[in-house]
Amino acid sequence: ICSPTIKSAAHLFILTSMATISSHIAVMTFPFSSHPSALLNLVRRLAASAPTVRFSFLSTAKSNQAIFSGQQYDNIKPYDVSDGLPEGYVFTGNVHETVEAFMKATPGNFKEGMREAEAEAGVKVGCLLTDAFLAFGGEMADAMGVPWIAFWIGGPCSLSIHIHTDPIRSTVGDTGKDVICMKTNYRFILLNFYIMVILVIATGMAQNAEQTLKFIPGMSKIQIRDLPEGIIDRLEMPIAHALHIMGLKLPGATAVVLNSYEEIDLTIINDLKTKLKKVLSVGPSTLTSSSPSKLNESGCLPWLDKHKAESVAYISFGSILVPPPSELAALAEAIEASGVPYLWSLPDHSRHHLPQGFVERTSTRGMIVSWAPQLQVLAHTSVGIHITHSGWNSVLESISYAVPMICRPFFADNMLNCRMVEDVWEIGVRVEDGILTKGGTMKALELLLFSDKGKKLKENIRLLQESALKAVGSNGSSVKNFETLEDIIGSCC
Repeated sequence: ICSPTIKSAAHLFILTSMATISSHIAVMTFPFSSHPSALLNLVRRLAASAPTVRFSFLSTAKSNQAIFSGQQYDNIKPYDVSDGLPEGYVFTGNVHETVEAFMKATPGNFKEGMREAEAEAGVKVGCLLTDAFLAFGGEMADAMGVPWIAFWIGGPCSLSIHIHTDPIRSTVGDTGKDVICMKTNYRFILLNFYIMVILVIATGMAQNAEQTLKFIPGMSKIQIRDLPEGIIDRLEMPIAHALHIMGLKLPGATAVVLNSYEEIDLTIINDLKTKLKKVLSVGPSTLTSSSPSKLNESGCLPWLDKHKAESVAYISFGSILVPPPSELAALAEAIEASGVPYLWSLPDHSRHHLPQGFVERTSTRGMIVSWAPQLQVLAHTSVGIHITHSGWNSVLESISYAVPMICRPFFADNMLNCRMVEDVWEIGVRVEDGILTKGGTMKALELLLFSDKGKKLKENIRLLQESALKAVGSNGSSVKNFETLEDIIGSCC
């Protein structure tokens, strides 16, 4: 153990308490969207099971302030690293700038943060736990002679796609480059990893859009058009390059951890186990962690109490996505015409796109809030449908509480997850032609709420929920995998 220079009474206190620190783990985050909070959920669980291990959580000041606000942990300490932005930078609305600036600052900003954490703790870092996207963590770990544990925020299907990027490119070749023109006649132009502008372009669906990836285990129903941007098109994007490098580097990781459970994608998981040293599915985190939740300031939970079981449509497209104005209007028209009760999580700045008078006309059976406690909403007995962008966290949370989905995918892993929901697990449907229209949304609502097929989808998702509960139960697969992860952490002394 290296003794730090004692510069203050605070350092003296740290020095006298050093004996309680058995090992030191540096946690490196990708500080955008839900990445930091997902990684913190895992770290909180590990910290609770290993109280003598110090976890230094390295992220930007903005990210740390957001996820640690009002929260304190005995053995988790946040450290701010540079976001790479120039002093006095004013956000222009282009998140691409902030992502690019941060990536240019890596890995130097993390190395500096680790030096600060080591000096304060008085214990050298013995393991790196990083967001899998930060693939340079593997090189850092090698240089330090310590294990590298990578955490993948998405599901097994999307991870497999990135591991198999080169085989996909060699098999599909140039013929897949225009598949981004989907059946919807929409072309998605990626401004950054999270923000997209959707432009209507009159094009036909590429002939090979429906070609499947049957040459990859577990992917027989995944189509080329379901692939995330950067796999077979727009290879020049920085995010495409970073994810490609990640897929090449992950086989060198000591372990790759997923917020999932093995039984949901057993064929894919078994294939990943042949490509990676250890694949540890330790979720769903919804069922394994009691994350701090915000107060229900909107009052939506008491409102849900007034409705019949499985009668309410919960509408949410995540924290960063809002459908284009025309689709918001079409969704509202469908909800109004169907007569279905609804709870809609919609940012205040988007409400003016709703049809005039919609809120007033549906006030007796609908509620619009700027934020909703999603886990508590999905767990409520009155919620019968989740209209979602099919991001991995939302899909896994819907499975955890057995709520069938109507999916309107946008970008990244949304299309993959939507395909799994509709065609593999059969626990929901994609909106007709992949966009929200009045007629297509009404059909989906009718199918899920009032048809025999809807009953079958409900039965299917209940079976998936049961398998998830078994995975996190006594001797379940996720419990055993977490114990393996604990052993790896325990060996980092």
